[in-house]
Amino acid sequence: MGSPRRGTGRLAGRSPMPEATVARLPLYLRVLTGLGERGVETVSSDTLAAAAGVTSAKVRKDLSQLGSFGTRGVGYEVGILLECISAELGLTEDRSVVLVGVGNLGHALAGYGGFHARGFRIAALVDADPSRVGERVGAVVVRPADELEAVIEDCQVTIGVICTPVAAAQGVCDRLVAAGVTSILNFAPTVLSVPEGVDVRKVDLALELQILSFHEARKRPSPGLPPRPGVRAVGGEPGPGGIVDDEAGEVVGMTRRVLSPPSRVAPEQAAQPSQVTQPSPVTQSSQVTQPTQAAQATPAARPSRVSLPVVAGGSEAE
Repeated sequence: MGSPRRGTGRLAGRSPMPEATVARLPLYLRVLTGLGERGVETVSSDTLAAAAGVTSAKVRKDLSQLGSFGTRGVGYEVGILLECISAELGLTEDRSVVLVGVGNLGHALAGYGGFHARGFRIAALVDADPSRVGERVGAVVVRPADELEAVIEDCQVTIGVICTPVAAAQGVCDRLVAAGVTSILNFAPTVLSVPEGVDVRKVDLALELQILSFHEARKRPSPGLPPRPGVRAVGGEPGPGGIVDDEAGEVVGMTRRVLSPPSRVAPEQAAQPSQVTQPSPVTQSSQVTQPTQAAQATPAARPSRVSLPVVAGGSEAE
């Protein structure tokens, strides 16, 4: 295996990387880290895709944003790919983080050891509650909120994490930005207003649970409530895995899908008989298959007695 290329980053002149690709790079990094720890030297796009939960085509497209990697029939060298993704994510150097708000959530985040393993060091903890000041979480002591700016300068903080209540979140954000922090991870359930050049990532656990609740409601309707408009039962009463959404054309909660959504026919149109089966009077009077009427209509054109055949259901023509 060739020597890893460190800190190469992306090729110069390439267009900005799509945000969706940036969001998947940490997934690939986590999978590659596990493979490297087990001594795996090469990995195929199929294996990497299955472990990351995406398609192999997406893996190849994402990694092409980093440059030319991989060998047909062999795959990707795990060590090289680890170095390149780490460089792209800026993980070739440690990042100092300040966490503001050492409540239940902040306390749990401060004690999480996975941050340091991934290159993030919780350099300082800050809280406005005097009863929290002086508390030790791991190797870090909680400092008062009025020392926030001094902490950022002393610890060379580049990332701020906000775990405060909603009412205090924007004020803390403004102080972080004013002190030179340009990357913020926000756990407060609110939208922060930041100037150009400041990146904010929002994590709202309650919002994620509400989205899961929406999908759960589609799988099994609440007992005692009528079905939603456009939803009908399949093979009996609505129940788990037994309702169809007419508008979406899919069976909710089941693995199969209705290929053809039911057609919508207005009640007045459904009540009318088919017009194809009702021949018009003109058609009835002009049918050639009625020989007796045709013979009566043109008596002068009757053929001679010898050549005229007998008409079924009538008398011999005279």
